[in-house]
Amino acid sequence: MRAHYFQHVPFEGLGSIGPWLESHGYTVTGTRFFESADLPDPGAIDLLVVMGGPMSVNDEAIFPWLALEKHFVREVIALGTPVLGICLGAQVIANAMGAKVFANHHKEIGWFPVQAVDSMEASVFGFPRSETVFHWHGETFDLPPGAIRLAKSEGCENQAFQLGKGVIGLQFHIETTPESAREMVSQCRDELVPSRYVQTGEEILSASPERYKSMNDLTGSILAFLQRGNH
Repeated sequence: MRAHYFQHVPFEGLGSIGPWLESHGYTVTGTRFFESADLPDPGAIDLLVVMGGPMSVNDEAIFPWLALEKHFVREVIALGTPVLGICLGAQVIANAMGAKVFANHHKEIGWFPVQAVDSMEASVFGFPRSETVFHWHGETFDLPPGAIRLAKSEGCENQAFQLGKGVIGLQFHIETTPESAREMVSQCRDELVPSRYVQTGEEILSASPERYKSMNDLTGSILAFLQRGNH
C-alpha cells in the first residue's frame, strides 16, 4: 500500500501520522510544494494525506500549485481513494469540492476542545464527545455539497467533516507532537496576539504528554477508519 502526502511548508510535516503509516505497512511518498509540484499518478496511491500551512487556499495567484493540488484532490476523490485533510488540507478538500473558504470570526491558536456533532448516518466516523486538540488557523470553510459535519467548537462551527465513506477534513491538527508544536511556535510566533481563542507560546508548549497521546490516538483511529473504508 502506498500513502502519499502533500506538505506545504517545511515546519508542518506528518508528525504522528508518519509512524502510524509505517507501522501499518504503507510505503510513504510525498510532494513538498515548497520544493517542487511534482505529482504522482492519482491511480497509484491508496491514501492521500494533505497537511497544513499558513497560506490560504484562495492564494492561487501567489502559489500557482494550489490549482494543481485541488485538481489532484478532485481526481483522487473521484477514484474513491481515502483522503485525510489537516487544517489547510481540510480547506483544500472543501474548496476543491465546491465550498468557499473565508476568514473565521476568531483565530484559534492553541489547545481548545472540539465537540462531536451527532449524525444518524451509520457510515460516519464516530468522533469523541469532546476532545482537546491543537489549533492554528484563521480561516474556515463551508461544508462541501454532500458532506456531513463531524465536530464543532465554540470558536468555529465547522471543525471536521466527512464526505462519502473515505474523505475526512479536520480544521485542527491531530498530528502534532511536542517537536512540531515547538517548531510552529518558533516559525509563527508573530501570530500569537492574545485574544479569546489564542494562547501564548508558553501555554501552547506546556501541554502534557497525556494530551498529545490522547490526540495522537485519535489520529490513529481516524486513519484506521479510512483504511477500513478502502477494503
